[in-house]
Amino acid sequence: MEPNTKKTEGTCGINTPYDDVFRTLLNDCPDLIIPVINNTFGTNFVMGRDKVTQNNNEFFFTGEDGSQDRMISDSHLTIGGRHFHIECQSTSDGNMVVRMFEYDVQIAMRHAEKKRARYTVKFPQSAVLYLRSTRNTPDYMEICIQVPGDSCLYQVPVIKAKEFSAEELFEKKLYFLIPFHIFRYEAHFAEYEKDEARLSELQQIFVGIREQLENLGKGKKLNEYDGQTILDMSKNVIQHIAANYARTSERIGEVMGGKILDYPAKEIRNMGRKEGRREGRREGRKEGIRIGEEKGRIQVYWNMLKLGFSQKDALAATGLTEQELSQAQTEEEDFSEEE
Repeated sequence: MEPNTKKTEGTCGINTPYDDVFRTLLNDCPDLIIPVINNTFGTNFVMGRDKVTQNNNEFFFTGEDGSQDRMISDSHLTIGGRHFHIECQSTSDGNMVVRMFEYDVQIAMRHAEKKRARYTVKFPQSAVLYLRSTRNTPDYMEICIQVPGDSCLYQVPVIKAKEFSAEELFEKKLYFLIPFHIFRYEAHFAEYEKDEARLSELQQIFVGIREQLENLGKGKKLNEYDGQTILDMSKNVIQHIAANYARTSERIGEVMGGKILDYPAKEIRNMGRKEGRREGRREGRKEGIRIGEEKGRIQVYWNMLKLGFSQKDALAATGLTEQELSQAQTEEEDFSEEE
């Protein structure tokens, strides 16, 4: 008999547009999370050098009523052999630390090490990203764990998106948090809607953000794909958070520009993947699908160069390495000679 199952999405049971943006950024631009990790935990990982691996973030456990519950965390990452867990939370939740503990127990047990009769479990370094916060929002959430004869403190730092100014986001390379910067001004939306001067001031803040992103791209300090993703995810957040403030949503949304959730660079990449799968199916076997997808990515690479993208950005968008590209070119030349 199949057990009853129920699904818990994210940390609060409700999947919000902001969760979608968080996951989209993490999936499409994983390197951007590295400065957030460094700023939160005092690590010194380097973007472009240290690989961000996204692990399975789905966990099953048996509830008190015998049902099989499924929990899905926002992230479970590995960088430099260390595990990290970050949840995105748009509103305050008093039980958040309990859920974080539940997730982290599952992560720790999944990677437990056994030596003879002893298990060693290592908890991930975890944090909560609060998009909204007040003066009463703590810097850390804690649980005191008591075992016979001893105790320890389970501590989860809180990242408060609203506390970072636009200048700090760029100084600390916290580009991942830029789409959520609009939360800093949410309390004053009604004023911006009525006061043109104040709305213009807000607009200029986001004009400055866009210009700095473009300058980073021109200086090759941020690839064009990541920059475009940040802009489009920013617009997505703005249109949701300011849905009831038409002038504010329109003016700030226009500054950030771009399409929502499906943007030019991503469309180019996805077209290559679809073409690759079609070519793979023509091969008629799994290995053919793999080869087809690779050929599709290579075609996307050349298409992006024709559209004016740099070689670095084209490689980043397609996920190809210079070695893979070189090998594919060699195989193509060998194949042409055989013909």
